[in-house]
This record gives sequence, structure tokens and C-alpha cells, in this order.
Amino acid sequence: MSAPAFVTVARDMPAPCERVFDAWLDPDVARHFLFATPGGEIVRCDLDPQVGGRFLIVDRRPEADAEHHGQFLEIDRPRRLVFLFRGPGTEEGEWSKVSVAFAATDAGCRLTLTHEIPPKWASYAEPVRNGWTMILDTLSREMETKHD
Repeated sequence: MSAPAFVTVARDMPAPCERVFDAWLDPDVARHFLFATPGGEIVRCDLDPQVGGRFLIVDRRPEADAEHHGQFLEIDRPRRLVFLFRGPGTEEGEWSKVSVAFAATDAGCRLTLTHEIPPKWASYAEPVRNGWTMILDTLSREMETKHD
């Protein structure tokens, strides 16, 4: 059996850490960036933002609906967010772990996301990296255009 893969993606966000952190837990904001794809439409964004709470985000894509499931393990506003995750093609219980760290910068916030992928799915590290890169790019644009 192979080893787990670790994917880390970082992005500077043009907003304070509190605002960037809150975007992950607010369904009205999250539906604009979290697992959203250019050809899809988020048709469901259920978030229960508490430790032990779950989420389900469904992106309706031309080929099929893509379900993204998660469970929050740690919510330390505005420093750290940790959740279990499973995406399309996975079965119940096939969790990976995502940790998101938020650090203040002079221009806003530095977000660093690390996704620990189980050995069974380790060969998907590059598509996972591409997916998170797209998500963080979209979040950064969201932080530029939306104001409190």
C-alpha cells in the first residue's frame, strides 16, 4: 500500500482573516467558491458550522451532480479550520483531512490549506491541487469584490 499524499496550497487574500475565515462557514458566501466549478451550479450548500457539524455541497455539472461531504473537526476563528472531507467517487467513511490556516498580513490574510489524502486516493494529488487552487483563486476574487 502506498503512503498518503499531502497537498499544500497557499494564497494571499485581500481581506482580513476574520472575513476570509467566515466565508468558509457562511453558506451564502461558500456557495460562490467552495467546490464551485465554471461549468457547474451549486444547487445545495448545507453547512452546520460547529465542531462535529457536517456539510454537503452539491455542484450540478453537465455530466452529473458532484457531492462534497465534510465534518468539522476544529473551528478556531480566525486562525484555523480543520474538517474531514470526501468528494465525488468516494464512499461513506472514505475521509481525507483538510486543514486551513489563516495568518494576518499587511495586505489582508495568508491562507494555507493542507489536504491529507489517504493512500487509496494518493494518485489524485495533482487533480486535488488543481481543484484547491481553483477554489482559492475564486475565494480571492470573492474577497476582492464583496464587502461587509
